[in-house]
Amino acid sequence: MNVEEYKKVISMAVGNEIEAYDFYTAAGEKVENASLKSIFKDLAAEEKKHQDFLQGLLTQAKPMKFDENTDYKIAETVDAPALSITMKPADAMALAMKKEEEAMAMYAELAKASADKDQKEMFEALSRMEQGHKVKLEGVYSEMAYVEVW
Repeated sequence: MNVEEYKKVISMAVGNEIEAYDFYTAAGEKVENASLKSIFKDLAAEEKKHQDFLQGLLTQAKPMKFDENTDYKIAETVDAPALSITMKPADAMALAMKKEEEAMAMYAELAKASADKDQKEMFEALSRMEQGHKVKLEGVYSEMAYVEVW
């Protein structure tokens, strides 16, 4: 895989971050629960930061460096369904968790494929951030989907 193909992957990641930002923003406006509003607002802000950071990668003067023989397994994330605010809240949380899991895995694979130390650390940091989002969503989901336990 060459650098242009990796740029396409990063462009796709930007699109994923925009989609997540739009979803969390819309969901935050839709829910009435103040705690959920706050969680969605925070997640939207994080996704916006990721989007800006990734767009910066595409326009920076410093060329990206990847091991061009590495399979970064991005294909597993391509067919994920679109997020929608018309879903039941628990279904939306489940889908959001899945999207965060996919983003986490994608950034981890990009880190593995990176031939530059700073670039590798950046993708590892993005993977950890997405993991944090997933964990946060899992907590909310467990409260919504398993109310009988509480």
